[in-house]
Amino acid sequence: MVTATATTARLLLVLAVAAVYLHAAAALRSLGVREGAGAGASAGGAAGSGDAAIDLNTTNFDAFLKASPESFAVVEFFAHWCPACRNYKPQYEKVAKLFNGPDAAHPGIIVMTRVDCAEKETSQMNMDLCSRFSVSHYPFLLWGPPTKFVSAQWKPKQENSEIELIEEARTAERLLKWINKKMGRQVSCLSFSLDDKKYENESMLPKNASDPEQIVRAIYDVEEATAHALQIILEHKMIKPETRDTLIRFLQILVAHHPSKRCRRGSADLLINFDDHWPTNLSLSSQESSRLLESVTADNHQICGKEVPRGYWMFCRGSRSETRGFSCGLWVLMHSLTVRVGDGESQMTFTSICDFIHNFFICEECRKHFYEMCSSVSVPFKSTRDLALWLWSTHNKVNDRLMKEEKELGTGDPSFPKAVWPPKQLCPSCYRAAAGAVQVDWDEDEVFQFLVNYYGKMLVSSYKDSYMESLLQEKKQLGSISDESSASSAATVPIGAALGVAVASCTFGALACFWRTQQKNRKYYHLRSLKKI
Repeated sequence: MVTATATTARLLLVLAVAAVYLHAAAALRSLGVREGAGAGASAGGAAGSGDAAIDLNTTNFDAFLKASPESFAVVEFFAHWCPACRNYKPQYEKVAKLFNGPDAAHPGIIVMTRVDCAEKETSQMNMDLCSRFSVSHYPFLLWGPPTKFVSAQWKPKQENSEIELIEEARTAERLLKWINKKMGRQVSCLSFSLDDKKYENESMLPKNASDPEQIVRAIYDVEEATAHALQIILEHKMIKPETRDTLIRFLQILVAHHPSKRCRRGSADLLINFDDHWPTNLSLSSQESSRLLESVTADNHQICGKEVPRGYWMFCRGSRSETRGFSCGLWVLMHSLTVRVGDGESQMTFTSICDFIHNFFICEECRKHFYEMCSSVSVPFKSTRDLALWLWSTHNKVNDRLMKEEKELGTGDPSFPKAVWPPKQLCPSCYRAAAGAVQVDWDEDEVFQFLVNYYGKMLVSSYKDSYMESLLQEKKQLGSISDESSASSAATVPIGAALGVAVASCTFGALACFWRTQQKNRKYYHLRSLKKI
């Protein structure tokens, strides 16, 4: 018994240290906070009101650019005391507002940033950063893929460098002309204008019907949809005694199989503190519910990190503000879950997804239609393949229904009309032969392989390392740990990481219950010890 207890304690300590490592990594990524980027954006400090460009410094420069989803970055190096820099700022801001923030005409393509080389609090360190990039005058603008700036150096006339000096950029018009010329080489017929407005530039929308690589960008929309879903649940006070178990089961799936590591971690943290925020005997007044919502927010339970939701969409962006967006992101999330679960988890995942939509999707008609299709399933799922193909077929049925309705009412997105999916451009091998305009003879084996590649391998390419991989690597570095030190540390373990590992590597329902019980016991004994003091 003692040996078992010591072994458990040792495991908990390993998980505790690993959790510190994971949260440290999360903190680094969170340095690039872009909440309300169009209203005074800063990744590490204060920014002028209304600024669109992201202020960076030596402490967050690498972390922010490493995590940036945009294809390209512009970095302006300047000094706040420089009159030319002050005069140039409005010009730079005009261009930054096209690309940065929720009101940007072209979000997710270019991130506009700046570094004050003479910033008072970090002057010397910022100067070292500016020296890394051979800043010889102010303002000094560089262009390149965000990740190429990370831990990098740049010198004039440096060969084989993807970072370039922007020389003709003294006005907003000249800077945008330079960007258009550069982007035109990357994507034909691509052109930006200072007069571009949000949702008015259909030619700039992602044409994901013919470019399978676009799905990689959907990882950010999946994060956005996950955060938005939780926000809706909290704002509409939808967690009740009869719905709390449904949310717990769905969170368990997210901890194990969400394509975003940030969302897996956030789901684990939220799940382990679930009973504190929503006790089993939940029966709250409206005022108490409001206080609870405030406490969840205050406790930093942003399910996918502090920078999410960002307020805009990338892969799921429509040509109108009311089209695509959240519903698109939620579909992508569900597809990604169905191809990531194991065969033995397929039925539980099916039930959890159906119950989640039934209880928490606030669009009444859509909710009813989806649950009717769930209820029509008579045989339990026994494989990932069957579950993934069911959701794919269900999605096509929904598209077919909406296609007819939107055509009749004129409410669809003209740039993204509902259609049979996937189209031939994405998966030619999925089609055996077309038997008419709508009905298709599908090769379901090819469809399943497509789903696995599209929503599995390609969607998570930016988040390859898993909880288990991170923890195993950390465990190797820890070496041996004594029973005594393990036991003394077990009471203070942050259990969120342990839950994540347990859920990700085992039958997550039973394990999650075990870890939640352990946490309750720890809190009980901790309170007893405080009373004795």
